[in-house]
Amino acid sequence: MCIIFFKFDPRPASKNAYRLILAANRDEFYSRPSKAADFWGSNTEILSGLDLECGKEGGSWLGISKRGKLAAITNYMEGGLNPDAQGRGFLVPNYLMEKDLDSYSYLKKVSAESHLYNGFNLLTAEFKAKQDFMCYYGNRGRPEPIHLKPAGIYGLSNSLLDSPWRKVLQGKSHFSRVVSDQSLSCDGLVQELLNVLNNEELNTPDPIQESQGNAYSKPQLQAQSAVFVRSPHYGTRTNTIILIDAEGNVTFTERTMLDGDPGKWSTSSFQFELQV
Repeated sequence: MCIIFFKFDPRPASKNAYRLILAANRDEFYSRPSKAADFWGSNTEILSGLDLECGKEGGSWLGISKRGKLAAITNYMEGGLNPDAQGRGFLVPNYLMEKDLDSYSYLKKVSAESHLYNGFNLLTAEFKAKQDFMCYYGNRGRPEPIHLKPAGIYGLSNSLLDSPWRKVLQGKSHFSRVVSDQSLSCDGLVQELLNVLNNEELNTPDPIQESQGNAYSKPQLQAQSAVFVRSPHYGTRTNTIILIDAEGNVTFTERTMLDGDPGKWSTSSFQFELQV
């Protein structure tokens, strides 16, 4: 389970504005091994965290490349998961490494194979010199991917895009107030977005979330009603902020839990220019 808030504004009116502002939490079992965000070994083009779970090594939840590709995924809350389904986490790195298909065509290909996976939501984007695109596909929603409208603010958790879960509405409202503050510096914006992501307020009761999650226990649903999830063995392990400015400069900030210990966190930041 995860949550993502983002503003997609491919041609911002001001040079001080951003083509993309994205704030995301990754929620996972504390014991599941993973690698913090970094460029991939000898491949200095792609930046992401990586799953190290046996059999799912190399999968990811969020990543970006210097070529202007970005992808992010969330699981869809549902019961009766198929243990033999293909790993959803590979959909992110497969797109980041894709050389022939654009963001929409990749999702079209994924949609044709969607029955092979448990429920997911997938965002793909391209940030190019002349035009930016951002697309969405959820395999529990419409059969076709969609292009996202420019200058839009979106929230995505473990239902379909902009589903009115209380945590999504609350977090999206907080996110919108932050990104509309033109007085914030880059560092100030990152800090305020981290505050959005680290809100532990419970958004219960939520009949819409509870109806979709009827296979989950009441304590599980209550814990997962917060933007920042905290429970004994499962919760938010990573905050990620991605900013892409009008000139194609990227600021990637990650705050990640260390050693599966909710009391230990480390923050790292990467800056680079898109090579497009």
